[in-house]
Amino acid sequence: MPVPVAPPDTPATPSARAAGLAGIFTAEVLIGGGLFLLAFGLFFYLTRVVFREHSQVFDNWGFAQMDALRAAHPGLTPWVFRLTFFGSVWFFVPAALLGPLLLHWRGYRRYAIELLLSMAGGAALNELLKAWFKRDRPTTALIYQYGLSFPSGHAMMSMAFYGCLAWLAVQHGGRWGWAILLVMWSLLIGCTRMYLHVHYPTDVVAGFAGGVAWLVLLRTGVRLFWKEERRLENPPAPLPEQG
Repeated sequence: MPVPVAPPDTPATPSARAAGLAGIFTAEVLIGGGLFLLAFGLFFYLTRVVFREHSQVFDNWGFAQMDALRAAHPGLTPWVFRLTFFGSVWFFVPAALLGPLLLHWRGYRRYAIELLLSMAGGAALNELLKAWFKRDRPTTALIYQYGLSFPSGHAMMSMAFYGCLAWLAVQHGGRWGWAILLVMWSLLIGCTRMYLHVHYPTDVVAGFAGGVAWLVLLRTGVRLFWKEERRLENPPAPLPEQG
């Protein structure tokens, strides 16, 4: 009986290589990479503006816009206090626990893990960045707020939480309308911190940028993890023996 001999490896054709590259450089990867570069570049630029150039032009302009809005519409202030609660630790701690539990109970185990990682990693990263930069809060704050200022925790965690929900909404049924509303909600929460003068405008924009960069990194890691898990659960069928 002849000894089975494995077929020789055939060199990849140009069309096969092109198909492989197309599988890697999907629209999602390109958009995600672009968002990460934009967010990281913006964050890095703001650190130079704040800590190297010590420029307050953008901060002063942002505060002036919020002060004008508050003077023109004083009835907004009570609503701002209500809105900013949805970016506070008092909201996010139970939301970060109940949200994943609800998703897991509904059968969305993968979504539950992604939301939990988004919140846990975002909170840890925000605290590390604040400890590194050590920027004091504005002295003109309308309310007392403990802790450091750069980047804004409300802005960063709102983008991590509501941005992750927006991403999951698009994944599950392509609900772009809900995704846009969730992102706009997170941006609105960040603006309340400027309105109340508890964060400089540069803190808020840096928080948004940090939240976006973290979400893209998380998305990339999760995508690779689930792809590897599927490969281990469904290994390729062995080649038939040739006799």
